[in-house]
Amino acid sequence: MKVSHVSEADHDLVTVAVAAAEAHTSGEIVTVVAAQSNDYDDVALVWASVIAFLAMSVIALFPEFYQGLYYRLTGGWGHELTANEWLGTVIAVGVLKWIGMWLILLWRPLRLALTPRAIKAGRVRARAVDLFKVGTEAKTLGRTGVLLYLSLKEHRADIVADEAIAAKVAPEVWGDAMAALIDDVRAGRPGAGMAAAVTQMGVVLAEHFPKGDENPNELPDRLIEI
Repeated sequence: MKVSHVSEADHDLVTVAVAAAEAHTSGEIVTVVAAQSNDYDDVALVWASVIAFLAMSVIALFPEFYQGLYYRLTGGWGHELTANEWLGTVIAVGVLKWIGMWLILLWRPLRLALTPRAIKAGRVRARAVDLFKVGTEAKTLGRTGVLLYLSLKEHRADIVADEAIAAKVAPEVWGDAMAALIDDVRAGRPGAGMAAAVTQMGVVLAEHFPKGDENPNELPDRLIEI
């Protein structure tokens, strides 16, 4: 059974907004929403490695303290560790720290929280571009398709435009649309945010690509969930 990221009411809001925006422009707006753009497994690997390295570094910096701790834990009955045994112990601690951190980061909300904002923005952008290439790029006669992509868990969105639109509309022009979208998403209203963004996008498209005598609906108006 498919799990929906947004409600039916959200779907209706976005569909109506797309149809209304396209009534005044030859541009075609495609809307896509995803729960998350990336699993960030590499970020978890980096964090686990950093924690393991720090743990081993601290032991290496304060060997007397940790050797004393070892003897206290063994009640003084533990034999004096050789250099090789001590090195093996330090490595074993690092491995255990690595495994422990990796297991903790299997909880995806924590993994996402520990991912730097710049990395999240880059992964959302990359996913938007991939989806644009598959479903929007060169799918209209005038190369006037534009994709609005929302990634819910990252609270990030992106707009990717086809060749004709990109030639006339600078990326920063979409700023009002993005601001309207993210404000509503953070307030728990993804459908309203996407509808507001679509409306703003329609204003920009109508200015540069007004509706002509022949204006076939070449791309779907409905909100696509992935």
